[in-house]
Amino acid sequence: MLHDLRLQGFRSYTDDSFEFDPGVNIIVGPNASGKTNLLEALLFLATGSSYRARDRDVVAHQADWGRLDSNYNHGIRTVKLQVNEVSNRVEKSFEMDGLTIKRLQLADTLPVVVFEPSHLQLLTGSPERRREFLDGILARTRPGFTQLLRQYTRTLAQRNALLKQRSGSRDQLFAWNIRISELGGRIAEQRIELTTTLNQTIEQHYREVSGGSQTVEVTYQSECGSESYGSSMLRKLERHEEQDFARGFTGFGPHRDDMAMMFNGRGLNEAASRGEVRTLLLGLKILELKLIEKARDQKPLLLLDDVFSELDGARRRALTDFLKGHQTFITTTDADVVVEHFMQSCRVIPVSSR
Repeated sequence: MLHDLRLQGFRSYTDDSFEFDPGVNIIVGPNASGKTNLLEALLFLATGSSYRARDRDVVAHQADWGRLDSNYNHGIRTVKLQVNEVSNRVEKSFEMDGLTIKRLQLADTLPVVVFEPSHLQLLTGSPERRREFLDGILARTRPGFTQLLRQYTRTLAQRNALLKQRSGSRDQLFAWNIRISELGGRIAEQRIELTTTLNQTIEQHYREVSGGSQTVEVTYQSECGSESYGSSMLRKLERHEEQDFARGFTGFGPHRDDMAMMFNGRGLNEAASRGEVRTLLLGLKILELKLIEKARDQKPLLLLDDVFSELDGARRRALTDFLKGHQTFITTTDADVVVEHFMQSCRVIPVSSR
């Protein structure tokens, strides 16, 4: 639990401090008042990065440093951001109970779940959003997954660069095929396992929120299949080398896969209404919360950025039930929309325009 937060030189905050309730904290203010910036600071404090910007962008305009300080259950947590005048890049350091480190490992982070407006496009938007959803959960529950994903991304970039050379590079391509298929197989194996877990319980969560009896299925979709993914990917790359050279990029692998959802045996876009899609999304976020809580043996912080007003009464009540026992931060322009669901215990934090 976070008891407080001081922001210096972070986004729109010059030097401001806030105290928090162990339950629900409602951050209220007009648009462009700094509500989302405050949530972003909480995420940065917990994980060491932002969900919407580069490190350089979170340091206040024309400032050369930023800092976040918080007292939490286990001591004091600090993030320092120093702008390098030569490279204009931000150098980060983290202090936890007097110990300074340069990069957070999974065990150093605080578990957190974010629900923000762009997530409403998760199920109907591009496959990239759904890949990021799966990878985000894995990064917060599986030690080493973030490093694995970085390795794959670098290897993919190197293979693509080789494909663009066109001449004198085919002999080199074999080694890159082996490496990227091995990494891709490890990533896909964990994604498939996670998708299977989601599929086992998403229908139950949907029915609990909606009161309906619809069928819901989550599957992992890939042209490399689900069995022996790495070997299948290698065969695909070898068989389609000419095609990859012609287009200049790698056509098979985890970077092309998708998580698909079926509703009553049909695709979401043709079978589910807007409200039904939002109910499914709420079910996925609840599952995300449970998976992270189980993996970390610690209740995650919940950051809800202006999404409460996007849900109707039944979905608000369902979300409210699952917030119990978690420290939650909700931004809104209209506190009345949120406060009525937390009459017993909540702290309202007004934020003025900046």
